[in-house]
Amino acid sequence: MWGAIVDRSGQICSVAVSQNDSTQAWPGSQAIAKAKAYTANAFSLDALALSTARLYTFVQPGHSLYGLNHSNPFDPKSLSSPNTDKGQTVGGIITFGGGVPLYDNGKIVGGLGISGDTACADHEIAKRVRELANLEPPGGNLVDDITYSGADGATPFTHPLCPNTFRNGTFIGNEANAAGY
Repeated sequence: MWGAIVDRSGQICSVAVSQNDSTQAWPGSQAIAKAKAYTANAFSLDALALSTARLYTFVQPGHSLYGLNHSNPFDPKSLSSPNTDKGQTVGGIITFGGGVPLYDNGKIVGGLGISGDTACADHEIAKRVRELANLEPPGGNLVDDITYSGADGATPFTHPLCPNTFRNGTFIGNEANAAGY
């Protein structure tokens, strides 16, 4: 697992990896965690906490934010070393679960991104880390929670189920098998 935190200006504050040897964690997840942190921060306000999971449907073809994923490319120079990128703005837009905005006394202060498992698990981990750090948005830790197509019905904020999906400790379901190929 990789975790990244950006401040309100989008600059990297901290990056962590769950392995003593970072080469044993997916290298792609480092970039994804940073981009999730950037995205959650970039599209949230004091009065609007918007997790990356809540952007999923909006960016699909035919929806109002289609193309958003291509609007701000990730800067690959920030992957040179996970410990030397503090103060860099890495950019990147990720619109699936794992990025949450961070708040202090009701004011947005940055974003947190987690990557290394399914988007659904990444979202749950990010939400839990935010809660443990006491950096929840106004309205509480569930105000920008993920909603699932199979469990919650269709909304503009719907995210597909992942394999072995849990939300707030409760099993929700599994991603549907591929069909029609």
